Amino acid sequence: MQQINDLLPSASEARQAQAAEGMEEGLGIQIEFESFPDIELAFESLARERSGIELLNVRNDLNVTRATVFVPDGKLDHFEGLVRDYLSEKTDSLGRARDNRRLLDAIQQIRTATLQALWTDDEELPTVEEGNLWWEVWVRSGRDWSTLLSEFRVRAETLDMRVAAGESVFPERAVLLVNASVEQMQRSLVLLNNIAELRRPKETAEFFASLEIQEQQEWLRELLSRTTFKPDSPSVPRVCLLDTGVNRGHNLLTQALDSSDLHTVEPAWGPQDADGHGTEMAGLALVGNLMEALDGNGPVEVEHRLESVKLLPQDGFTGTDRHLHGNLTVQAAAQPEVTAPFRQRVFGMAVTARDNRDRGRPSEWSAALDSLAADVAGQGTNPRLLMVSAGNTDQSEWSLYPDSNDSDGIHDPAQAWNVLTIGASTGLARIDDPTATGYQPIAAIGGLSPFSTTSLTWDRHLPLKPDIVLEGGNAAKDALSAVSMGSLSLLTTNHQPVDRLFTTTVGTSASTALASRMAAQIMAKYPTLWPETIRGLLVHSAEWTDDMKTLYLCGDHSKNSYLRLMRRCGFGVPNLSRALWSVSNSLTMVIQESLQPFRKETGGPPVNRDMHLHSLPWPQDVLQSLGATPVEMRVTLSYFIQPNPSRRGRSRYRYESHGLRFDVKRPLETIDDFRARINAAARDEEEGFLGGDLDSLWLIGKQGRHRGSLHGDIWRGSAAELASRGYIGVYPAMGWWRTRPALDRCNDYARYSLVVSIKAPETSIDLYSEVANLVGTAIPTET
Repeated sequence: MQQINDLLPSASEARQAQAAEGMEEGLGIQIEFESFPDIELAFESLARERSGIELLNVRNDLNVTRATVFVPDGKLDHFEGLVRDYLSEKTDSLGRARDNRRLLDAIQQIRTATLQALWTDDEELPTVEEGNLWWEVWVRSGRDWSTLLSEFRVRAETLDMRVAAGESVFPERAVLLVNASVEQMQRSLVLLNNIAELRRPKETAEFFASLEIQEQQEWLRELLSRTTFKPDSPSVPRVCLLDTGVNRGHNLLTQALDSSDLHTVEPAWGPQDADGHGTEMAGLALVGNLMEALDGNGPVEVEHRLESVKLLPQDGFTGTDRHLHGNLTVQAAAQPEVTAPFRQRVFGMAVTARDNRDRGRPSEWSAALDSLAADVAGQGTNPRLLMVSAGNTDQSEWSLYPDSNDSDGIHDPAQAWNVLTIGASTGLARIDDPTATGYQPIAAIGGLSPFSTTSLTWDRHLPLKPDIVLEGGNAAKDALSAVSMGSLSLLTTNHQPVDRLFTTTVGTSASTALASRMAAQIMAKYPTLWPETIRGLLVHSAEWTDDMKTLYLCGDHSKNSYLRLMRRCGFGVPNLSRALWSVSNSLTMVIQESLQPFRKETGGPPVNRDMHLHSLPWPQDVLQSLGATPVEMRVTLSYFIQPNPSRRGRSRYRYESHGLRFDVKRPLETIDDFRARINAAARDEEEGFLGGDLDSLWLIGKQGRHRGSLHGDIWRGSAAELASRGYIGVYPAMGWWRTRPALDRCNDYARYSLVVSIKAPETSIDLYSEVANLVGTAIPTET
């Protein structure tokens, strides 16, 4: 009780100071409760929402728990009442204790909150000697956010603090970046009394890129001291960059790039990187965004290595005009394969045409990439995994975001069917450049990057591109212009390490390097997976962020709205953990198979031949016991087509050699009924009739998902209904193998990868354990 009474003068001083600054609402004081050692503090009991008493944060320091609470003006008597009830051993009418014993017995100390009471970061509280620094300020909820944050900014600037542009708003907290000294922050606690937490913000790429070379060397030495690299071995996967070359003199790259793995398509150019772009991609492809690696303190394991083929001279594509771009790319891919033919590798290419005039239609370049992926020259014996950047929007249009993304189509050759086309998203929205007054980040955290092109203007039958999006940085704008900024960029390796070790980069090139790295990480974990499968797993692991859905769905969850979302953001942002692992409530089945889509017998025209029915090893009894519990089934079908490009329409002169489709058995269907429906669907598509989509529980639906050679969809329904959908069928669709019998490919086989997962987020049942001993079996059926 004495400790509570000791708070009264501080509360009175706070009220007077707040009133003197014109504050009419939100008056109050922050106080801190501390537990006895090794005694659990019932901190949830400290909050009283009806009285406006709010729990701000809880910290555990060794064996002591501390909780910080905001108490509105005049509400300290609430805690006096708790103590009086304790002293009087209060009971209710039934004789049950109402004396707050569990809460009060654990409290050792009650005091006015200091700066330390708001510090919730794992790092130590900044010191006075650090001078002005950036703080991540977590503001508690109050009235409407726009008014509250506007008043916070005005009050902070009155106190000579600088508040960065932009904020992240959540249901009960908003986060801002504030530049101030420790002394300023201590003096401001009374006036900025709606601060719930303080943390040290993560450093931006601009911080590391702007360091002097000696400081950069120190940071790199520290990173290398906790980084392990796989030694050179034929079993180690490679990321092969087709770009401007790579300078391996950088100490980070030397560890994973041998001189014998530097190639060039033109011997006169040499393999070195005079432009810088290829070396920038190398750093990202090896360890990801260097900012995260440098800012961390844990071990870094690199389980893949690099290769480089110089595809561009220093002045860009002008030096290669005498070549067909597609043919040149094929030559580039051949160089490391001749040197080391048995390696697993993923090709990463961030080189595209400067315009989008193909509008998704096949070109010589894109068709060459499709042939390269399917290994047409080698009759399919060595399929390849290719990551290709979607291409970047024009800087002059960034201010028009997000409309600028919609109007700028994906650049050649990223329309290729068999490649994984990489767009850009962003999680970067902090501007800390002191000269950037008046600038705001263009895209919100989790949004599509301003640099990313889309396929929204393409004909509806063309593939849904990009396939996935990864971090590509953000841009900023003021009233007059839009610019790229270091603090909104990714950090990577500089091509002139004698002068500087780090530099920044943005765009779909950066996203492509990150995607290539992720693919190599999957290769390292599962070396027997096909390129088609790794492509499928990356897509299968992708999800749209909340900002993407808010920006592009606008509350409309129709199938057409999701198709438009996919033409902007692909299948979303991939997640390595989801691609690699099943967990207890979310498990994934991967099938690698081949079938013969068509056959031609003597005297007759080609006809469809094989379909596959796969039994889904889901535990039917467990799913049925879950009843109406919502579950999600996701299906991804990945295969490579052989291209036959021409501008002769889509009848018998189709671009694709074959198509594949998938469908899932409906609840009341028998296996024979399901097989008959698949046959009917194949005939309908053959005749150009897709029919209505009767299964409304699919997010995209069969009319929208089967475009290109990478198909994905999500089914959402009850667990009981999923239990009755125990089979998935894969069957052929029309292609030039069948429509052009004179080319004698009717009897060829086609590989495919099928990835199927179920997720039951609201159940505690361990689905993984239930199916651990079950195996899905393919049943080939002649049609």
